[in-house]
Amino acid sequence: MSQAHPVRRAVIFVVLSTVLAACSGDSNAQQPGKSPTESAPAVSDQAAPAAQAAPEFATRTLPDFAPLVEKYGPAVVNVEVIQRRQSTSAPGFTPGDPFYEFFRRFGIPTPEFDGPESAPARGAGSGFIVSPDGYILTNAHVVANADEVTVRLTDRREFQAKVVGIDERTDVAVLKIDANNLPTVRIGDPSRLRPGEWVLAIGSPFGFENSATAGIVSATSRALPSDNYVPFIQTDVAVNPGNSGGPLFNMRGEVVGINSQIFSRTGGYMGLSFAIPIDVAINVQKQLIETGRVVRGRIGVTIQDVNAQLAESFGLDRPRGALVASVDRDGPAAKAGIQPGDVILSVNGKPIERFGELSGEIARMKPGSEAQLKVWRDGRERNIKVSVGEMEEPPSRFAGRAGGGRTDEAAKLGLTVRPLAPQEKERAQTQGNLVVERVTGPAAAAGVRPGDIILGVNGKRVETVKELQELAKDSGKSVALLIQRGDSQIFVPLRVG
Repeated sequence: MSQAHPVRRAVIFVVLSTVLAACSGDSNAQQPGKSPTESAPAVSDQAAPAAQAAPEFATRTLPDFAPLVEKYGPAVVNVEVIQRRQSTSAPGFTPGDPFYEFFRRFGIPTPEFDGPESAPARGAGSGFIVSPDGYILTNAHVVANADEVTVRLTDRREFQAKVVGIDERTDVAVLKIDANNLPTVRIGDPSRLRPGEWVLAIGSPFGFENSATAGIVSATSRALPSDNYVPFIQTDVAVNPGNSGGPLFNMRGEVVGINSQIFSRTGGYMGLSFAIPIDVAINVQKQLIETGRVVRGRIGVTIQDVNAQLAESFGLDRPRGALVASVDRDGPAAKAGIQPGDVILSVNGKPIERFGELSGEIARMKPGSEAQLKVWRDGRERNIKVSVGEMEEPPSRFAGRAGGGRTDEAAKLGLTVRPLAPQEKERAQTQGNLVVERVTGPAAAAGVRPGDIILGVNGKRVETVKELQELAKDSGKSVALLIQRGDSQIFVPLRVG
């Protein structure tokens, strides 16, 4: 019991001291003619600088996102997709048929490899309207291989959307709906983002439309192991299945990114989400709408990051730049004199801190333009000019164009095709003019694939979309489609009607 007395006396002393201090403060506040500064207790010279240096953020309150959600939420849409799963066996052929092995060797699926027809696969994601006439940005993985795409607005209106184009390297897709005077978002500048800055995501996680989640920017220009062409914005904003393709806003109400990926061990949100910078997406959007394809620059090098040990071995002051591991024999870099072991420190005056930044900078340059590289070699810097080449893309990766009848559908055959660009024809070494973008119905059942080049129908050459439409219209119940796939030409029988 005696040991408890000092504790009690201490408590009583603290209470009395607090009361006296409060009374003293009240009496000072009541004295007339004294300003708050005069009535406040004096601050010592040593304490004054500390008080003046108090960080500004300590007095700020949490942000209110309600006005932002209210103003720009209507420009965020829900994207629903349907992919019809049909039997892709070559009709009329069985394992005992003499033509069965022929078609199997050319990669056309047969009943031995594919199961029966099953229910359509459904998926959902998010998107946002970037123009009043109905252009929408979303993720490529949301609408890839979709047979139907439905866009739902916050006012519950629904539209069947056309996939204008898909760019898998950046995971950006452009949709178009037939509507006008739509609400749109404002586009911001992701280069102004700072780690610690508040950001907001709006999307449809697990189908809950127009859900808002907030967090901060964790890092910028983040390179992911699977992608060297996008300098991702890392955040701790809650992003879950269904959020993909939705916008990431800054506190000024501007879209700075497209929510695209998460790192997770469970499949759900675990505090790491990644967004595509909006400037990267807008560049892709413009190219897909204007030319139907995305052109990227290349210099023909394989690169890797520079860690502390490599920096020391090459005589660098610190880890930075992109280390050239190999050089394409006949590529632009080889012609300019770039060698394995060179460390590229900057492109056109922009410093390269990590190797992923080099890929993005070169990819954004137009083929034929000149890149000024600062290279570290043999303990000193060198300036080397490189003529940027064009990155090759397989024909199946090229997206369709919007409007003007450039992309059309031979509905009877289940084909969506578009004209090949001259560069595509040269790379594919083909005499054909039409490439398949999507397949449904009879074409899907026969094993036609996106990227196949249409050469003829029923023994007649096909040069234009209009010719394909006319031949499809006049065909009977069976159609012999001549296609080029890779280096081979094969006839594919389609059973129509």
